[in-house]
Amino acid sequence: MSATPADRPRLRVGDLASMKARGEKIAMITAYDHPSALAAEAGGADVVLVGDSAAMTVLGYDSTVPVTVDEMIMLCRAVRRGLTRPVMVADLPFGSYEGSDEMAIATAQRFVKETGCDAVKLEGGGTSAERARAIVRAGIPVMGHVGLTPQTANGQGGYRARGRTAEEALEVCEGALALEAAGCFAVVFEAIPSDATAAIAPRIGIPVIGIGAGPAADGQVLVFHDLLGIYDGPAARFVKRYDALRARMDAGVAAYVGEVRAAEYPAAEHGYGMSNEEYARLEELLAAR
Repeated sequence: MSATPADRPRLRVGDLASMKARGEKIAMITAYDHPSALAAEAGGADVVLVGDSAAMTVLGYDSTVPVTVDEMIMLCRAVRRGLTRPVMVADLPFGSYEGSDEMAIATAQRFVKETGCDAVKLEGGGTSAERARAIVRAGIPVMGHVGLTPQTANGQGGYRARGRTAEEALEVCEGALALEAAGCFAVVFEAIPSDATAAIAPRIGIPVIGIGAGPAADGQVLVFHDLLGIYDGPAARFVKRYDALRARMDAGVAAYVGEVRAAEYPAAEHGYGMSNEEYARLEELLAAR
């Protein structure tokens, strides 16, 4: 008999390193609200990322860039209320950490204090590794992110795979190593050739979570709306859809609208009753008006 979520102990950030050491794959998924958090919990996810991808999947922006700290905090608080077991990681949105170590620490502290997240995530190596180091020194666990970094994609040639050349793959490796040296507990590899990940991942001492980075990563992450088909538009090649909820949602709404227009809903079983005596009394009261 499989364990229910309540039976499984709560995971901590350090448990992910133990999973890597045991060769146990880490299942990570995004969530953006209470219902998606409950689904991630029930499905047995190890890590839940409240990603800035919410900018597009939930808030209707064209990219991740416009989403604000306040918007992300509201979403994180909703997710936190739906989680018990998984490690919860909050994305630091674009413009909220790059300016200085002090800025990065203040933003990370706000997320931890106001949302109860277990860790934060930021994108890029280089300067971002220094920001990660400052946040870690302030006592907050940090997840890194290399390869395709959506927050700065427009300045890096657009949404394309990174590491297709040996030199570019070496940059990915160096960025990941810099984040590890800064104290990050894990790093996301996004849109990196499988062969490059297979060559680089064994050189990284912390868990590597792949998204479009092949099977050699220590774990995988997908966007909630992509894997369940809530978003059914063009998807990245690494997306596997495990359901087609958008089509079922559209069909359900269309059925409801059709029944309302045909006066088929609500039926008698969808209403509330009133005793004959009270109904007669109501008729008297109405007549006396």
